[in-house]
Amino acid sequence: MFPLSDDRPRMAVTPVVTWSIIGACFLVFLWESSLGAKAGEIALYHYGMIPARLLGLAKFHSHVAIPASATVLTSMFLHGGWLHLGLNMLFLWVFGGKVEDSMGHPRFLIFYLLCGVAAAVAQAIMNPGSTLPMVGASGAISGVLGAYFFLHPLSNIRVLFFLGFIPIVARVPALIFLGLWFAAQIASATFSVLSEPGVAVWAHVGGFLTGMLLTPLLRQNTVKPRYSRAFQIEREQGPWSM
Repeated sequence: MFPLSDDRPRMAVTPVVTWSIIGACFLVFLWESSLGAKAGEIALYHYGMIPARLLGLAKFHSHVAIPASATVLTSMFLHGGWLHLGLNMLFLWVFGGKVEDSMGHPRFLIFYLLCGVAAAVAQAIMNPGSTLPMVGASGAISGVLGAYFFLHPLSNIRVLFFLGFIPIVARVPALIFLGLWFAAQIASATFSVLSEPGVAVWAHVGGFLTGMLLTPLLRQNTVKPRYSRAFQIEREQGPWSM
């Protein structure tokens, strides 16, 4: 299922951080594409997060571009292809702005980066011997999904899915859509037969849980989770739409 939009009211602030992250990821990918196949692959090894390198379990050539610790940040702006980039940015476009609206610009940027770092560390800890680079924004975006799940579980998400070759658009509560998504990540991480090769599912799990844990600390006090009694009272008074 592909998310298209939600039914949350119009945001109070323009999601400039979300838009900036999307723009940065596209620009970095254009830079990757300009390098050519061989140099592009080398760039992924230079700037992607390699678990064995991050944990000091494998030696790499001394000419690697940046310290291993810095790759937990740089890796979240790299992508392995247009489909990888497009799906990640779609999820960030749908969910990022509403989470940014709940935290404000500076806190959301800090939140996003912390979730990305936590996701990379989770992947490294659970797969310490890997010498393949992990790239992509999905770990940080998983944190955004965790925040949305905490803040707006009763919102409806417009999703696109295919019944055979027939495209269908339906509304699914965020509690179900994101709950099923997270359950799928747990299942894929736990049972390797269900996992798709090359997908850092532990980064998704770590990012999502980090997002849920950080949201109560970073959201603005005026923002109330949508399942709270305060939300129900405000909705009866009219400022919320379904």
